[in-house]
Amino acid sequence: MAGKPAGGGTPATDALTAAGVPFTLHPYTHHDDSRDYGAEAARELGVDELQIFKTLVVDVGIGRSPLAVGIVPVAAQLDLKAFATAVGAKKATMAKPADAARSSGYVVGGISPIAQKAPLPTVLDETAQLFDTVFVSAGRRGLQVELAPADLLAITGATWGDIAR
Repeated sequence: MAGKPAGGGTPATDALTAAGVPFTLHPYTHHDDSRDYGAEAARELGVDELQIFKTLVVDVGIGRSPLAVGIVPVAAQLDLKAFATAVGAKKATMAKPADAARSSGYVVGGISPIAQKAPLPTVLDETAQLFDTVFVSAGRRGLQVELAPADLLAITGATWGDIAR
């Protein structure tokens, strides 16, 4: 079921709609004092932290854009060494929050892997394949989008990788 969030769509929901990708929106109450955005989403929506995926912008220092995107379960951490290998880099470090926001066009805590301002090399953790659907940010805090892992892979141009620990 596709739908628009109250107050209009986000670049992510607009891209999904335009591509004809089936998705379901899940709004929830975001608390301003929360800094663990993925855990908050899981808790508020009553969804397993292994099925909700966080979008992490990573500095890999290669190519025209030194940034790349890792998508991993909120219950896990990004394995930076495995991620670097997956994108063909020598090393990887977390991007500065301001760089992540600027590159993606989204606010930190609401960065969606879908329809980022600057398309970046993207790797989706292979555990997403364990679920019929996964959740990722829809492009703002307090809004998740649920879709099939294969659709997430296709719309982001991602590759599968063993990048979580």
